[in-house]
Amino acid sequence: MANFYLDNPSLKHHLQHPMMKRIVELKERNYADKDKFDYAPVDFEDAMDSYDKVLEIVGEICGDIIAPNAEGVDHDGPTVTNGRVTYAPGTQQNLEAVRKAGLMGIAMPRRYDGLNFPIVPYIMAADLVARADAGFENLWGLQDCAETLYEFGNEDQHKRYIPRVCAGETMSMDLTEPDAGSDLQAVMLKATYSEKDGCWYLNGVKRFITNGDADIHLVLARSEEGTKDARGLSMFVYDKRNGGVNVRRIENKMGIKGSPTCELVYRNAKAELCGDRKLGLIKYVMGLMNGARLGIMAQAVGISEAACREGLAYARERKQFGKAIIEFPAVYEMLALMRAKADASRSMLYETARFVDMYKALDDISKERKLTPEERTEMKYYGKLADAFTPMGKGITTEYANQNAYDAIQIHGGSGFMKDYACERLYRDARITNIYEGTTQLQVVAAIRHVTTGTYLNRIREYETMTYKPELEYLRKKLVNMTNKYEKLVAKITEPKDNEYLDFHARRLVETATHCVFGYLLLQDANADDSFRRSAEVYINYGQAEVNKIESYINDFSIEDLGFYKA
Repeated sequence: MANFYLDNPSLKHHLQHPMMKRIVELKERNYADKDKFDYAPVDFEDAMDSYDKVLEIVGEICGDIIAPNAEGVDHDGPTVTNGRVTYAPGTQQNLEAVRKAGLMGIAMPRRYDGLNFPIVPYIMAADLVARADAGFENLWGLQDCAETLYEFGNEDQHKRYIPRVCAGETMSMDLTEPDAGSDLQAVMLKATYSEKDGCWYLNGVKRFITNGDADIHLVLARSEEGTKDARGLSMFVYDKRNGGVNVRRIENKMGIKGSPTCELVYRNAKAELCGDRKLGLIKYVMGLMNGARLGIMAQAVGISEAACREGLAYARERKQFGKAIIEFPAVYEMLALMRAKADASRSMLYETARFVDMYKALDDISKERKLTPEERTEMKYYGKLADAFTPMGKGITTEYANQNAYDAIQIHGGSGFMKDYACERLYRDARITNIYEGTTQLQVVAAIRHVTTGTYLNRIREYETMTYKPELEYLRKKLVNMTNKYEKLVAKITEPKDNEYLDFHARRLVETATHCVFGYLLLQDANADDSFRRSAEVYINYGQAEVNKIESYINDFSIEDLGFYKA
């Protein structure tokens, strides 16, 4: 009997972060639900105990059902017949297990039959599910679309749709089209309002839609005739029960094969407006995408964790030249860095989740009452940090997931290239994480303004001033040195006021900031729990070397050198 929550002590470490007390108090409105729902917590300790118990259930389902099914699901995949999708048998079993356990709608309010969990324990469950099967995490994790519906839909929509999600119905976000990938303002799916019956109707094609035959869809469509930009787009809710949307085909993908990626055809599909017209992309999809990016971070962390464990297990059992290969420096260095990257990624995931929790809880309260000046300042502060850390985290944790999956295969040698070992599937599953919901390059575009405006530097300096144990001071000094270099590099690149020069080096500046942030987060982990010290030491040494390389490259580069790279 495996339990993916209990066998990973780092999860409880992150769940017990000091910020959780404030987060839970805000989410629970000082435990106002205790008199209305028998499963609502009465205080902070009761809430934390509830999260712990639910995560233990998630860990058990992951270890005993989802992970053992992963190979079969990867082999069988979903099928489509007469416009409808049938999940692989293992996927159906997984869905039944999480539905019976009440693990849908985890973050939704209790009045809609949800568990009212903060983002942190919800994302922790996603981390666990992704470690078991990254493809299934896509299906299960799309319940996050209900958060967007809750945030921007009306009360009638809340009452009709959210309880269905909490009961186990699935969701999808239908954004991409054949001619509109990352450039969503090019979306042309047409939304037409019928004065006769007071309804909206959708016509057109969507492509690369994860779980495209879902029960409830959030759809980006062009509601304003004659427009060609983002101002003509609105968001709609489509209910599969009403018909009008068929699956033309399921994409034959490299990885995450249990998750059906569909091409959808809309033919006079009845839908309803979600929120206000013209704000579909400008406001609602941006909120939806940020939530999805946090989910992809969790997926990446789960894959990184699985890759570390697969590599370590094989290195311990595989013998060459009379000893286990883990005893060779080339291998144990690889394993140590894999673990450090996985731990750093997880620390970033939960730091970001805490920022999102703080912002969303206060934003939700602001719809019920006027915030105090202190609360408004707090909401603005954490909203800015959530906006900054999401692209940085999504960009780098997914790159690390790919690197860890790559190294897991390398440790296995030729055996890792065979489907007999899970690392082959992990490698294929990891590859999409730094592509969908915005490629790493697009995350850099989103992150660079937080480099130039000082958001990252200010937060890093806050980390710098925290109190650390004397035995960790030498690591803090390395991070201070890295931060000083980062500050100088930002000044050097921004001083000429040349946008092309800045864009060219944007990735290097974001990566430098990332190494400082990740290093400090691991230092804080090691400060609270000595089991993280090895990862902190390994990662900070690695980050220091990477920053030195970036510094050397930028210092030896002139604006005139840009010409070498142009076609």
